[in-house]
Amino acid sequence: MGTRFQSLLVFLLSCLILVSLASSSEQNGDGTLRIGLKKRKLDRANRLASQLFLKNRGSWSPKDYFRLNDANADTVPLKNYLDAQYYGELTIGTPPQKFTAIFDTGSSNLWIPSSNCHFSVACYFHSKYKASESSTYRKNGKPASIRYGTGAISGYFSNDDVKVGGLVMKDQEFIEATSEPGITFLVAKFDGILGLGFREIAVGNSTPVWYNMVEKGLVKEPVFSFWLNRNPQDPEGGQIVFGGVDPKHFKGEHTYVPVTHKGYWQFDMGDLNIAGKPTGYCAKGCSAIADSGTSLLTGPSTVITMINHAIGAVGIASQECKNVIGQYGQTMLDSLVSQVDPRKVCSQIGLCGFDGTHSVSMGIKSVVEDGVSGLLNEAMCSACEMASVWMQSELSQNQTQERILAYASELCDHIPNPNQQSSVDCERVSSMPIVTFTIGGKPFDLSPQDYIFKIGDGVQAQCTSGFTAMDIPPPRGPLWILGDIFMGPYHTVFDYGKTRVGFAKAA
Repeated sequence: MGTRFQSLLVFLLSCLILVSLASSSEQNGDGTLRIGLKKRKLDRANRLASQLFLKNRGSWSPKDYFRLNDANADTVPLKNYLDAQYYGELTIGTPPQKFTAIFDTGSSNLWIPSSNCHFSVACYFHSKYKASESSTYRKNGKPASIRYGTGAISGYFSNDDVKVGGLVMKDQEFIEATSEPGITFLVAKFDGILGLGFREIAVGNSTPVWYNMVEKGLVKEPVFSFWLNRNPQDPEGGQIVFGGVDPKHFKGEHTYVPVTHKGYWQFDMGDLNIAGKPTGYCAKGCSAIADSGTSLLTGPSTVITMINHAIGAVGIASQECKNVIGQYGQTMLDSLVSQVDPRKVCSQIGLCGFDGTHSVSMGIKSVVEDGVSGLLNEAMCSACEMASVWMQSELSQNQTQERILAYASELCDHIPNPNQQSSVDCERVSSMPIVTFTIGGKPFDLSPQDYIFKIGDGVQAQCTSGFTAMDIPPPRGPLWILGDIFMGPYHTVFDYGKTRVGFAKAA
């Protein structure tokens, strides 16, 4: 381990504040259970750790996000839990052992650090489950491994009574984590994860906690809902209601959309507008996931780049992108003016193939300066695809050809790092545009106060965009992951009984 990394690790450890976290719960006579959530204040230590995690997690493919469709692979969505802000409390065993956990709709297992976790530093900074101290513990022993981008949380399954608020799931199967590699869980302010996704993505085919609540008749309705308090001055972080909704937490009616793919809480969404102007990227539909396990909002690079440009976010200049615009821009524009399908433009000029539904990289060969043939792989194809969408969007707004080409070239400077946030000027936040999602045919606005993270005050303040880029190829994508940035302004209902998700303005 290098000296610089050791210094960073010491700094991060020194920033940890070990406090006892109280969480409120309330079981009502109407068959619902209300769990109070705590909100972690963003700080520079966690942000720095988050950036380090993203930078050093190694090679990762968007395909990893959906490897759970392979029956032989136990993989959860790759996410950076350092950005998770909301967590609650649960107990395991008799007498009860208390833990804090992220209530995560993007995964389906319950896991907690084990007292047998001896070789992971993270385990020494969190509460650990002690099977020997519980009279209701039942040995299971089935091995468990949940793979992430740079390693795996591994351990084994055990059974014990799990209590969430006033509800007790007897003999609940969960994972005792004996290995928690990396920095993510080292600086996290929570102990484990309680997954609220569908059984289809549960590691080890384990029955999720939520399923047991429903199947054992512990809740009145097969519905749970999230209210995330976005008021930074309010000590109450939010509330999750098992068995229904709390009318005090939303205004008006919910807009419901059906779950289209069981596993995640996935649904179809329409186009996205920036300052009232349609991007066109999702005009024919995109998929989205409501994910309480992250504070971020993740989408296709093409649209995130357009958002970055609109808010002045600093990304990475893509030379391939500029080369494509410079060499092929006018040809692409002429094709679009001639009403060629934007999906076919890049295949017509030879930068991509076309499989009938979307462009695919052809591995274009080029001769570099030293005379050695190399592969541009997907870079030029991807840049061409993005530029086609940008140009089509501007064409639909009747911009001049000169302006369209200039706009596309400008956007090249705002292409983000995959899965990383971009910095913005704090003084410009108030003038940034409204970003609007279309769900169920209705608009859902996000203000800059919703999608910008601010750490610190005055001249020391740092601001970052909550939008990050991740490209999921068809047929699973294009895909948006709507985290707390979206679920904060919009009260969210997860209707397991009717297999649908609902959104209403949060109160």
